[in-house]
Order: sequence, then C-alpha cells, then structure tokens
Amino acid sequence: MWWLVSPGNPLKPDAGMAPLAVRLASARAMARRAPIRPTDIEARLGTRYTVDTLAALIRRYPNHRFVWLMGGDNLAQFHLWRDWRRIAQLMPIAVIARPGYDRAAHRAPALRWLRRSVHPAAEARNWTTWRLPALVLLRFRPDPTSATRLREADPAWQTTFLPPRATDAP
Repeated sequence: MWWLVSPGNPLKPDAGMAPLAVRLASARAMARRAPIRPTDIEARLGTRYTVDTLAALIRRYPNHRFVWLMGGDNLAQFHLWRDWRRIAQLMPIAVIARPGYDRAAHRAPALRWLRRSVHPAAEARNWTTWRLPALVLLRFRPDPTSATRLREADPAWQTTFLPPRATDAP
C-alpha cells in the first residue's frame, strides 16, 4: 500500500502546513511497522490534483491494478475535488470509516452519484476487476487518530522530524 504524502492540498490553506520533507518523515515513522510505504511520488510526478496523480500512476504502471483509499471525511467533500467523477472512472475507491464523519459521508453529493456503484465489502477481494465507477464502504472500528488534533496538542511536532542544523552538531 502506498501512502501518497501530498505536496499540498488545494482545499486547505498553505499557512501552517509543514514542509513536505517533514510530513513524509512523519508518515514514515507512523508506518514503520505496517505494510504501508509513504511516498512523495506526487511531488516527483509534478502533479497537484489527485485526478492528475492517478492518471499519471496508471500511465507509469500499466500492469498494476490500483484501488484509491480515502477516509469518510474525504468522501464527505469529494464533490469539491477537481474532476472527482473522473477519479471514480480511473480506479475503484475504498472508503474507510472515520469517527464523526459517517453521516456526512453517507449524505455526500458524490455518494449520491456513486450509489449504484457501491459494492458490498465482502466482495472486496475482487475490487480490481470491478467495472468502473466502483466504490466499497469499509466498515470496521475507525481509528480515532486525527492529524488536526495531534497538531493542536503539540504545535511543535514538526521539530521531531526536522534534520539537525549544522549549528546543532556536537
């Protein structure tokens, strides 16, 4: 599984955003014991929008089958993403429940458009063969971790992942 650490979210302000290298290092630390590979491939591809990133990945890896994973919080605002319908046409989407977003996700304009494309989670082993658009809502105990809350709890969190300065050397 790849964790695409974005150079910047067009729907969020740049102010207060940690540098990409810091966010990538943080993601790698969080994923160190999981079968997840944080990557900055979006920055290396030079893409800013998910639709462009996914299209580039499909071109670069034509023999791979991808599934786009997103949280329920993102499904709630998916209709605001650039070319979100095209994203749904590029690869299957798996939505992971997020605490506090269930109602918003189920009322999302994008889900209304995708409703006929929803597959049962029990069929997920076949998701790379589904006709697109295809969506599966994954139901399991959601992880309550919130990046926003973590940043609020420790405003200096970035310093943990900053490379040491030459003046800090022993």
